[in-house]
Amino acid sequence: MLEIRWHSRAGQGAVTGAKGLATVAAETGKEVQAFSFYGSAKRGAAMTAYNRIDDNKILNHERYMCPSYVFVIDPALAYTDNITLDCDENTKYIITTHLTDKKELISLIPALQGKEDNVFILDCLKIAKETIGRPIPNTPALGAFIKLSGMLDIEDFKVALKKTLGKLPEKIKEANMLAIQRAYDEVK
Repeated sequence: MLEIRWHSRAGQGAVTGAKGLATVAAETGKEVQAFSFYGSAKRGAAMTAYNRIDDNKILNHERYMCPSYVFVIDPALAYTDNITLDCDENTKYIITTHLTDKKELISLIPALQGKEDNVFILDCLKIAKETIGRPIPNTPALGAFIKLSGMLDIEDFKVALKKTLGKLPEKIKEANMLAIQRAYDEVK
């Protein structure tokens, strides 16, 4: 089972991103879950969202998981949240940061030391601002995930996700597709 934990702030699109990923995965025949946990339900408050994706029926409905991937889409949360909680040696971390050197980021987060091969960085906020025009880093995180996981072909993913964006104006859908592609190309 593929399990994903999103570390975000309310208003950054983690819930929408988790639901979008679940919708796309469900369309490929997978069993899915997407849910969230809010501390304070106000914009800017730290929160987590979750995905489970599997070929078989998912019977676990608990928040607890040993995530395959951890998305940290708010850079400050890499330092304040326990992003390695319940993770194992195979967990991969996709962290948005303005830093361009992964070693520098890891030196600032002791819990990531020894996990260098599983840490991937990019600036999801910058990508979102430059493509979508707003600091909503959920779709860039998904672009990085698609590249690292190989779960779907990037073009197939973009077509499917664009459908799930439904009622949004075409201009915003296209901007999100550009954000996904940039993140796919820039993650390192």
